[in-house]
Amino acid sequence: MRMRTFVALGATALALAGCGSAGGGYDNAARPPVVLTLSIELSSSHVAVAPAHIGAGPTVLLIANESGRLREVSLTAPAGSGRSCVEDDASSGPISPQSTARMQLPLVEGTCEVGVTDDALHPARLTVGPERESAQQKLLEP
Repeated sequence: MRMRTFVALGATALALAGCGSAGGGYDNAARPPVVLTLSIELSSSHVAVAPAHIGAGPTVLLIANESGRLREVSLTAPAGSGRSCVEDDASSGPISPQSTARMQLPLVEGTCEVGVTDDALHPARLTVGPERESAQQKLLEP
């Protein structure tokens, strides 16, 4: 009786040991960098961006229209610049006075002018450096 139990347990252990071993290992792909947030303020005279220097990667732009007019924010390459910080020019769409908007886009290494589409406000400059490090080993990050 005991011998049968040991044989049955041994056979079960061997069967379980063989399960799930398909041979190759699992390559854990690196995560993208942590999403960072930029603040953009539209006043009656200028555009302000904080921070003005950031590493490349996924970014959220929080835009506050503090002016008294309907505005639309655009990110474009400055005149004479070699590389823009966005792959294609980006625009927020109309933002009502005393209202906010949110844009999410990936930034690449380069420089951008953050301005309004009617060129009524003095634009701000945003400089994007090399890509930020992966969020692979960051705890409690998406």
